[in-house]
Amino acid sequence: MSMLNRDVIFLILEELQNDNKSLYSCLLINRTWCETTIPILWRDPTRHNLTDDACKILFNVILLHLSKESRNNLKNQKINPFIKTYRKPLFNYISFWRHFDLCFLERVMNDFKMKNSKLSIFKDEIIKVLINNVNKLISLSIPESFNSHLFSGIEHCFLELENFYCDSNIKNNILKTLTVMSTRIKKLEINVNIKNTNDPSKIVKLIKVQKNLKEVNIIYDGKISNENFIYRKTLEESLIKCADTVQYLRIDWEPITKFLSYLVDLVSLDLAHIKFSYKNWYNLKKVSLPLLKFLKAQYIPPEILAGIIENTSGHLIEISIYHEDLDDTRLIRAIYQNCLNLSYLNLALSTYSYIEFENLLINCKFLNELEVVAINNNLGWFNWSRLFELLTIFSPINLFKFKFTSINSVWEYRLRDLKLFLSNWKDRRPLLLQIVSKERSCIRRKKQQRRQNRQQKLKELLQEYKAKDVIKKYDIIEDDL
Repeated sequence: MSMLNRDVIFLILEELQNDNKSLYSCLLINRTWCETTIPILWRDPTRHNLTDDACKILFNVILLHLSKESRNNLKNQKINPFIKTYRKPLFNYISFWRHFDLCFLERVMNDFKMKNSKLSIFKDEIIKVLINNVNKLISLSIPESFNSHLFSGIEHCFLELENFYCDSNIKNNILKTLTVMSTRIKKLEINVNIKNTNDPSKIVKLIKVQKNLKEVNIIYDGKISNENFIYRKTLEESLIKCADTVQYLRIDWEPITKFLSYLVDLVSLDLAHIKFSYKNWYNLKKVSLPLLKFLKAQYIPPEILAGIIENTSGHLIEISIYHEDLDDTRLIRAIYQNCLNLSYLNLALSTYSYIEFENLLINCKFLNELEVVAINNNLGWFNWSRLFELLTIFSPINLFKFKFTSINSVWEYRLRDLKLFLSNWKDRRPLLLQIVSKERSCIRRKKQQRRQNRQQKLKELLQEYKAKDVIKKYDIIEDDL
């Protein structure tokens, strides 16, 4: 195997490109394997959730690429970030990077304890060494504070750019450059800082020139207000120009225009970050998305969501919905009448909807993962006993993954109901179970102790049924409201 042709080795490694453990093993076979593996392993060194120690190690590797001139410049400014003696790396690792995350660098470098003036110099030197060594980029993430003049001279690196993330207040000359050089972006993510939002025209131009834009995520950082109405409206109208290609969309506000009616090829719609009071939902009414497979929504009236689901063509396989309305019967009816291929459902459920929920379990035969968030009724309680009874009797054969979330309702008083549910689940596929309790944080020692006691009793119950092979794996999650 060690004598394989280099091209064959490359093809093997391409199949393992998402398996870091196997790639690390390939490094040790011989020099040829090592030289072929390193470029693949270093395409995107920040793609995983790195630990703090891993971040420091990666940053130290970057430091080793500093030129002698840069090191002297830092030394003259009395900046010495090196933990150990400088040693030139065996490979130019930066030249293999295809996914450039300047936001990652921003986070790591801000951990250095130095004055702002020195930190700015330090950042510039690090960015320069990256830019001087980088080749063609596939993805690029740029924070607001990035010094745009450092991009000068490397415009050719953006010709194959497919993924781009930026803050809305990024320097406009960067966007101007990308508008000219990058027309093949597939995934665009914009973090809009409402307090300091600039003219959106450059972002709009970047969107309009794209020939194959498939995924758009527009994240709003702050409170929606009349002051940023024009900004949001302009962004919505620009997406109409890409209606033939956009398939995945996330926006964090109520649609101002009817632009969604143009995006008939949408496969995924994420409205799950809308945290504002109900206003005018007119532009979501009668929206027809016949190819929709994934739907997320929060704080949108159930009747509006029901209308969206009713205007799909039965392709929905994943739905995640949270609302606080007690009357959600039409919504649940819309799901089981129009989503027969549903495999995942995350639903806020009220006690008044149990009849329709029973029909959902009967009709959605391919459902294998269910998450229920309890909506308390006017008396402040949720009938867990009835829910568990329905699940025991009507759950489709493939359903074995459950997540139950209780808000301001103590699980201590539900253990009897839960135990009965687990007892009745025997001889079925072992459960993957998550129990979530969201309560107001408590400061008093006695309340904290009672909370710990409740958690211990719940853990003992779940452990008992894990030993009986009724549960395969469980998690207990306690969150503060």
